[in-house]
Amino acid sequence: MSVEPKLIRVLSVDDHPLLRDGIAALVNAEPDMKLVAEASNGKEAVEKFRLHRPDVTLMDIQMPSVNGIEAITQIQSEYPDARIIVLTTYTGDVQVVRALRAGARAYILKGHVHRELLETIRNVYAGKKRIPPEIAAELAEHAADDELTTREIEVLRLIGGGHANKQIADQLSIGEATVKSHVTNILSKLGASDRTHAVTIGLKRGIIQL
Repeated sequence: MSVEPKLIRVLSVDDHPLLRDGIAALVNAEPDMKLVAEASNGKEAVEKFRLHRPDVTLMDIQMPSVNGIEAITQIQSEYPDARIIVLTTYTGDVQVVRALRAGARAYILKGHVHRELLETIRNVYAGKKRIPPEIAAELAEHAADDELTTREIEVLRLIGGGHANKQIADQLSIGEATVKSHVTNILSKLGASDRTHAVTIGLKRGIIQL
């Protein structure tokens, strides 16, 4: 008598319905997998996880209300064995580090879904981790960099919003000289030539989102 193989139960979290449809079609076509639930933001993701306890969760990062990293953190705090794969368009090393620190087991770029998704689901279900080579290279490139402090990230985000030093000082209730000092540190840590260059690097690496 043949034993039915155990299905890998998958939760898909993304705010784009078309992408979720594509993932559903890929997953449900496999004999060893089943999509058990979908969510369109991080808050729903946590609720659906509690309800269905999936074996593997596919999690987008940039979503309305609660983002993917906050959702991963919440799920991991309640279910430390949760196996979560980040699915994103984003190669920024800071985003990757945040996701891995939050507890993600793997990272897939959305452009590679058709090629890599099913194998990655099976690997993560089996307890393995996976980071694509191009993202690993990006991580290695910045491994020795000084991280920006929380305050420096706030300042960089406000620079990205087009604010001058005086406006930043007023908004953060700090002196203008302190803002200048933060800007100097930001340029140094990011290897940026000026404020605009610093914002470009910050966006590319996922330090800030505008």
